[in-house]
Amino acid sequence: MAVFDHLAISVARLGLGAAAIEALLGVPLEAGGVHPFMGTHNRLLSLGPGEYLEVIAIDPDAPPPGRPRWFRLDEFAGAPRLTNWIARTEGLDHALAQAPAGAGRAVDLARGDYRWRMGVPDDGRLPFADAFPALIEWQGDRHPAQALPDRGCRLLGLTLTHPDADALRAALPVSDPRITVVTGSVPDLTATLSTPTGVKALP
Repeated sequence: MAVFDHLAISVARLGLGAAAIEALLGVPLEAGGVHPFMGTHNRLLSLGPGEYLEVIAIDPDAPPPGRPRWFRLDEFAGAPRLTNWIARTEGLDHALAQAPAGAGRAVDLARGDYRWRMGVPDDGRLPFADAFPALIEWQGDRHPAQALPDRGCRLLGLTLTHPDADALRAALPVSDPRITVVTGSVPDLTATLSTPTGVKALP
């Protein structure tokens, strides 16, 4: 099994996108770093122990990675929005073997002092139109949430919408009362957060 790890909010430009999320949530984001393997960079927000929110964009100063970027960032346009979620496992190879086709192959990655393995789809697309989580296995005892100041934000709920909700529900490796799967004609993710200024929705 796996547990919820973090949310990924895709943005077209990191500075502007992060500012929009800060305005929505009423709290500052923290500096993240760069991902040379994918040519991306991010900013972060704690969601409590072991959980966080990531705002991610293509790094304009990085060379093209020569592969589709994760979270379909090569196709992204428009306003900041929640595009993906990530689930943490202690056995990535087993989790990927049990996951639907397209969950990716295990890749060793690093950002600064952080080391992890992650299931990376060859085409950047995760199963169930990205309603299925990206799977991650952190290496060692370092996790980004440990280094983030607690701004008082917490995940209250994550709603996964998909036309084949029953199949998605059966495939999920996470059992978390905050995560709900519903039937809808258009795949979608929506997260609800508690913040110091009230409950906010991330579309």
